[in-house]
Amino acid sequence: MRERVYRTEAVILRRSDFAEADRLLVIATPAGKRRVVAKGVRRTTSRIAGHIELFTHATLLLAVGRNLDIVTQSQVIDPFSRMRADIARLSCTYYAAEIYDTFTHDGDESRPLFRLLVDTLTALDQSANPDLVLRSYELRMLQIVGYRPHLHQCAVCGELLTAEADSFSPQLGGVLCPRDRHADRRSMALGGPAFRLLRYLQSQPLSAVDGLHLSAAVRSEVEGLLRAYLYHLLERDLKSVAFLQDVMRGE
Repeated sequence: MRERVYRTEAVILRRSDFAEADRLLVIATPAGKRRVVAKGVRRTTSRIAGHIELFTHATLLLAVGRNLDIVTQSQVIDPFSRMRADIARLSCTYYAAEIYDTFTHDGDESRPLFRLLVDTLTALDQSANPDLVLRSYELRMLQIVGYRPHLHQCAVCGELLTAEADSFSPQLGGVLCPRDRHADRRSMALGGPAFRLLRYLQSQPLSAVDGLHLSAAVRSEVEGLLRAYLYHLLERDLKSVAFLQDVMRGE
């Protein structure tokens, strides 16, 4: 039987005003994504309002409600302060949260996805290469949810790829060998440095991006390839893409 009060680690993904003084929260937890309500937090006397800011990593105490569980206490684990003071890092965080939100369903337990989200927000708060953190995050997220792009074997024939591979097919799910490069007429050109970076990010931990020094052209190419793959899977762009692109261009 479910406990009437329970404690969980959480990241605040979205929030909106609810009723007269409440907020409806969409949170990521180790037990999956869920919707909860924080009662009275829009009042100036609320003690927990500052502990449920957007993207905060916190421990929540929740009471089981009839329709929505209720936040009764919150203790911040990490507020990600550096991210909040940097518009570029903040835009990356919006994007990371939206990817998680898009690829998960309410109540579907996935501890690996939750841990990946927390590790990514921590890296976005600290890393010198937040854009590469996002690329690493995209690749890991895709692997966990079952859409790992083929970067070591040809997406058509399965043969080991060599340095001569120069085509990426979002439709076919990865890199094509020279023999099969025409299997998808809409495949995208793939440069050698971008190919090496994709394979490196797919196999190395998030922390490995801090040691990388890459040209803007290579970063942009890899971003475009993964964005095209995500667009193919979702059949749309994520809402935060335009905001992220504007910020990165300095607009």
